[in-house]
This record gives sequence, C-alpha cells and structure tokens, in this order.
Amino acid sequence: MITSEDPWKWNVPNEALTRRRTLLAGAALGGAALVAGCSDDPGPGRAEHSSAAERLRGRAARDSAALLARYDATLAAHPDLAARLRPLRAEVARHAEAFTGDKAGDNKNGGATSSPGGAPSGRPVHHSGAPASGPAVPEDRKAARTALADAERKLADARTKALADAPPELARLLASVAAAGAAHAYLLTEAGA
Repeated sequence: MITSEDPWKWNVPNEALTRRRTLLAGAALGGAALVAGCSDDPGPGRAEHSSAAERLRGRAARDSAALLARYDATLAAHPDLAARLRPLRAEVARHAEAFTGDKAGDNKNGGATSSPGGAPSGRPVHHSGAPASGPAVPEDRKAARTALADAERKLADARTKALADAPPELARLLASVAAAGAAHAYLLTEAGA
C-alpha cells in the first residue's frame, strides 16, 4: 500500500527532484518556443508568394507576353524569317509559361497566341504587316531583327535589375530568363543571321 508520502520522493534527495523538474520544465518551454518560432518564421516559401513577389512575377509575365506579341508581329510581317525566329519565339513562350504557370503563349507554329482565358489574341494584320494594335515592325528584315534584339536586350536588362527585389526562386528564374534574352539579342544581331 502507498502511503500519503509521494512515492517518487523515496530515496531521491530534494535537490535532484528540483533539478529534474527544472530540466523538464525548461525542455517543455524550449519545445513550445521552438514550435511557436517555426510557425512565425516567414521562410523561403512564403517569400516566394508574397504580394511583392506576385507583382514582380505578374510584371515579368506581362513583359514576356508583350515580347511574344512582338515576335508574332515580326513573323506576320516577315514570314521569310520564320526559320530563325520560331525557335526564339518558342523559348519566349516557355518564359511566359514559367511566370504564369499556364501554357497560354505556347503555340509551336508561331501564329496567334491565346489569352489567359483561352480566347485567341491574334490581331488582324494591316497592309504594312504589323498587327492592328500590336508593335510596329520595320519593313526591312535586318531592321526587324534589330528591333527584336533591342526589345530582348531591354527586357533582359530590366529583369537583371529586378533580381535585387526578388525572393530566391523567382530571382533564379529571372536570371535564367534574362540570360536567355541576352543570348537571343546576340543571335538576332549576329552577322549572317
């Protein structure tokens, strides 16, 4: 039979009991603080989906869509450049997809693109070869390529500057797309192209 005396105190000095309780209480508090600290930590995943990151991602998607429209207008005005421009256009479509997560701009034949709602965004082409409300395309083939190269270079520079404000994963994507844009600019202006 157990007496009214605490059975845990049997053969255990009071000092050891106090140390044991202090240690257990400290461990419990430390564990609670650790759990609370983890839930308040923004972490890298949350930074990727912050409102600032979403605005930056949205701007990058719009910029890619505008560049894609410039490629489409150039292809409409200069169909003889299709062999050289379609691979670059396809990459720009993949960049737009990477920023939006959908395949809205992916059209392998280099024709009209789709809007996020799925409706075609192809525009009627004027007699000058430029879409009705799209970017103007120079009539000279070389000038048209140079205009595309300038657009690629300008966008690559803007994306490089945006790296400072981007969370890690978005910064990697922006850097990769900026590098691709710089390579496109080089290929578009390369001698003999």
